[in-house]
Amino acid sequence: MEEQKPGDESSALPFVAPCRLLDAKAPFDWLRRGWRDMWAAPRQSLTYGAIVVLLSLVLASIAIEAGGYWELLSLVSGFILIAPVLAVGTYVISIHIERGQKPSLRRCIREEQRAFGNLMVFALMLMVVFLVWARAGSAVHVFFPMSEPPDWSDYLTFFGIGSAIGSIFAAVVFSAAAFSLPMMVDRKVDTVTAVVTSVNAVLRNKPAMAVWAACIVLAVAPGFALLFIGRQRGAGLAFIMLVLGITLPLIGHATWHGYRDTVDASQWPLNEEVDRD
Repeated sequence: MEEQKPGDESSALPFVAPCRLLDAKAPFDWLRRGWRDMWAAPRQSLTYGAIVVLLSLVLASIAIEAGGYWELLSLVSGFILIAPVLAVGTYVISIHIERGQKPSLRRCIREEQRAFGNLMVFALMLMVVFLVWARAGSAVHVFFPMSEPPDWSDYLTFFGIGSAIGSIFAAVVFSAAAFSLPMMVDRKVDTVTAVVTSVNAVLRNKPAMAVWAACIVLAVAPGFALLFIGRQRGAGLAFIMLVLGITLPLIGHATWHGYRDTVDASQWPLNEEVDRD
């Protein structure tokens, strides 16, 4: 990895933390270290994974009862957009491990409260994106083939349009959330600075961040796929709990290491409450 030179644009802007240039294979090292952190504090990490899984199942049940299977598809896809906020606890666990402290759920909750204001501003932003995506996902249904029998090209058009629209939303949220949340937990920094820093770091490390985005998709896709299979076969719940309950905290821990490797936030003071034993 290579630090930005002082003359680079991000170094000259007071509201953007400098970023380091990453090797494209860096995300694999983040996953390795995230896996180590997860099993250094398995009870705390897997508890956060279970919470996210339960929320996703509640969301699925509401969507099916309120509208049907297509609403489930739209809302579960949109749930991925707001999931980064739910991973904040895993960042705190990794902070404790990094600093030689013993992680505990009570301390994680207490220290999440320290950055509550900034996190809620970010969560509100993600919620707006989520609601717009849910509306856009419903609108995409007009392209669903209605002919009998549908031609494969009709399905291709439908999924192509849906994927293109979803990719735009996902790219925006991914860029804003990649490093901003761990930065807000780690440092006394406002939401705007953290988000701009995250976007800047993503744009300056496109190959590495493309690999990281692919890793995230590959990690969570099996769990959500099993959600749909489980509804039809009645055997997917245990697999969902296993897959998402492990992969989601793993991604959270790996995200912390990605932030530490990428962003140089040393010009902002540490969150004193997080640093306190």
